[in-house]
Amino acid sequence: MFVDDRQNEGSAEGRDRGAPQQPGRAEPRQRPLADREVPLDRHGTLSAAVHAWLDGELPESAVRKGDTAKDVEFWQMIGQETAQMRRLRTPAHVEALIMAALPQTAPPAVTPWHRRELVTTRRMALVSAVALVALTAAVTALVLSLR
Repeated sequence: MFVDDRQNEGSAEGRDRGAPQQPGRAEPRQRPLADREVPLDRHGTLSAAVHAWLDGELPESAVRKGDTAKDVEFWQMIGQETAQMRRLRTPAHVEALIMAALPQTAPPAVTPWHRRELVTTRRMALVSAVALVALTAAVTALVLSLR
């Protein structure tokens, strides 16, 4: 089971979360970690041997020595958790809810405005005609007044 520490306030090793910190010993804080962010560069970058092992070019026994042993364990744990997540299936009731929320028919294709059928009512035609006559009269009055 994977549990997120949403109250991450830096390293919690060796101190009680409820106990206040000593006033003279403030931890130097960098930017806060984002949710689910995993710091991969604990001591710099990964060695070339670990990269080669991850790429399948070296056997695990060649990499599992010295400083790289922790990196191998870390990446094996990542691999195990990833495999476990891949095996997870959505519960049937959740899948049914998702499928029920999907539309039953495909949405109609969008037709460009110049190809659409023009549908008007008598009232709209009358309003358009009155507006056109009023606009023509206004333009004519403006042109005659400028002479």
